Amino acid sequence: MLKKQTLGTWLSILLGTLVAGPGCAGDFQDNADVAVFIDEMVDKHKFKREELVLLFDQARKRDDILEAISRPAEKTKPWHEYRKIFLQPARIGGGAEFWKENADILQRAADEYGVDPAIIVAIIGVETRYGSNTGSYRVIDALSTLAFEYPPRSKFFRSELEQFLLLAREEDVDRSSAKGSYAGAMGYGQFIPSSYRAYAVDFSKDGKRDLWNNLDDIIGSVANYFHRHGWVQGTPVAARISSGSPLAHFQISENLKPGETKAGDYAARGVTTNPALPADMPVSLLKLEQADAPEFWLTGKNFYVITRYNRSPLYAMAVYQLSEAIRDAYQKTAQ
Repeated sequence: MLKKQTLGTWLSILLGTLVAGPGCAGDFQDNADVAVFIDEMVDKHKFKREELVLLFDQARKRDDILEAISRPAEKTKPWHEYRKIFLQPARIGGGAEFWKENADILQRAADEYGVDPAIIVAIIGVETRYGSNTGSYRVIDALSTLAFEYPPRSKFFRSELEQFLLLAREEDVDRSSAKGSYAGAMGYGQFIPSSYRAYAVDFSKDGKRDLWNNLDDIIGSVANYFHRHGWVQGTPVAARISSGSPLAHFQISENLKPGETKAGDYAARGVTTNPALPADMPVSLLKLEQADAPEFWLTGKNFYVITRYNRSPLYAMAVYQLSEAIRDAYQKTAQ
């Protein structure tokens, strides 16, 4: 038997459909999970029921989103193919130009949060090509589709949908027109709603956290994200193994979080890296697939921090290598 509130929500949805006329019903009109979700948002967060009924009546199920989320590049491409997506002259040059145009903001963010400007720029470059592609999907469509039509991660995306509605109310974001990625990530840095609420900062001090249009907030928020996840300024991110056989004595890391093994332990076994790492630096061992043979890297805490932005080690390595290429290009323009 339906709860009284849920039944009321369904009646509200039906009434809204009748008023709107035939052909105006949304894809989630008869979804029982949506009715329950609306009840929860009304009870827990004091949203107006009729506004949420109207919002979800206008939401659309996107089959292309369900297809896209089932084949992310991080899971379908080996490193040597994945790398080519991001380590391109246009993205490197665009990063150097973005750095030049926003040097003051980047320096201020680096000073306040202790995060390398090159990493901040690389994140924005990987995520949205410096803001040129922040997403074309309505966030309400993306999150509703994944929350109610994608069972493998419905719990996660239902939570993100809740966070999005709260964010929209807090930051005066139009919840029916805001756009983002197929997974509901928003702005230059592609923050999912929970990350937006937790880590976005009003770096411009204008009273609002705007990750779509305000470059102060965009740069400051990426820096704050890394700061809050433990970035250590001045510490190496990773180094490629140049000689020696790491697999003879060490295992590939599962989660890339450095433990007790240090770079000096590898050196003692005849393993060298380029560049050399401090002997007392905790490291993890990473294997990447090249076209002809695998390559091995020692990665530190800062590399692990990058994986807090995106769990894929391929993503983290792409960000790191792009950051170094952007740094070189920027320094050449500054000479």
